[in-house]
Amino acid sequence: MELFEKTLKRTPIYQGSIIDLEVHDVALPDGKESKRELIFHNGAVAVCAITPESEVIFVKQFRKPAEKPLLEIPAGKLEKGEEREAAAKRELEEETGYIAENLELIAEMYGSPGYSNEKVTIYLAKDLKTGEMHLDEDEFINLVTYSLEELKQLLDDNEVEDAKTIIAIQHLLLNYNHFK
Repeated sequence: MELFEKTLKRTPIYQGSIIDLEVHDVALPDGKESKRELIFHNGAVAVCAITPESEVIFVKQFRKPAEKPLLEIPAGKLEKGEEREAAAKRELEEETGYIAENLELIAEMYGSPGYSNEKVTIYLAKDLKTGEMHLDEDEFINLVTYSLEELKQLLDDNEVEDAKTIIAIQHLLLNYNHFK
């Protein structure tokens, strides 16, 4: 069976500055019809950054959907037409004050593909230089660093609930023998 859903009708519900919402009438692979409620997002980037002191940089910020502060790697949305790597470097400096000359791709992921097209590209940054933080007017964060040795305990204690951050930590745990 071919796994494809043909869009028969698109009904825009909301157009915002970050997301657009639509309801699609679709033809299913078996010929029946159904509806899909969809969120369209320009995409995002995230950076797992390791300081010269071998500490991983995290941001802690209040997340309204979770109704609590979450511990995350620095991340942000793509601007229209922006290249992912350039966006990652920009977000890292804006949120942490660190500059990354080179980034290594860790993964690209869809966080919730059942209803959203948001793709997050996760990078690793080492050999950082000091720059200047430039937080958005409505952005309030605390910077937190953890040694590479502390990362497994963060996961074991369920201190990290953000998917992109869990992926980045697991990448480090699997690929860097000096702190296993």
